[in-house]
Amino acid sequence: MAASVLCRRTAVLCRTFRGVSPQAAGCQCGTVLQTAGYNPKPLRLNLRDPHIPDKRSDATPEWQKTARYDGKLFGRYGSASGVDPASLWPSPGQLDGIIAEEKQWQPPLEEMLRSMELQEKEETEKRRAKERVIAANMAKMPKMISDWRREKRETKQRLKEDKDRRGKLLNQARERFGYALDPRSPKFVEMVAEIEAEDKKNRKLMKRRQKEEQTAGAPVTSPAASS
Repeated sequence: MAASVLCRRTAVLCRTFRGVSPQAAGCQCGTVLQTAGYNPKPLRLNLRDPHIPDKRSDATPEWQKTARYDGKLFGRYGSASGVDPASLWPSPGQLDGIIAEEKQWQPPLEEMLRSMELQEKEETEKRRAKERVIAANMAKMPKMISDWRREKRETKQRLKEDKDRRGKLLNQARERFGYALDPRSPKFVEMVAEIEAEDKKNRKLMKRRQKEEQTAGAPVTSPAASS
């Protein structure tokens, strides 16, 4: 009956608005009627004779013997649960843990500002250190470029000397054997080893003669000039 009265009142209210058709009003009344007819299932709680597990019994599960379950029983049945509310408060150790957790995850405003200031200071110092490194590297840049160009010239000169020496060795091999040799052939490798040994012997002999002439106080003369 209450639903029908509510539907009629809603229909009258809808007709008072300009431009609202009766069909639309009937649709809205149907929605209100459907909402008014909703009847949820009641929460079945046996408050007169609640089921309180016996903690001394071996048949009672362990999870029903914990303080957390006692909190659920007290929240559901209140004083009928037989749970002492004072026992639900945290112990001094648990309270210290809660306070430490709050300090860690919810620090005071002063501590947050101090932490932000320290973080900003560290970031500023890192940025300045990076800028100093960049400035020092930029100051070294001309010398680094000069060294790179010098190394490039020396490498190019060394490659040119190696190429000239290789061509000279190939010409010597052609003159000795009467034909061009492959640089990878055993004859060419043997000839190069002989030439290097002869050059080493000459350098050693020249160094010894220079030492003897310096000791005697005479001017330095090359082996070719003495011969």
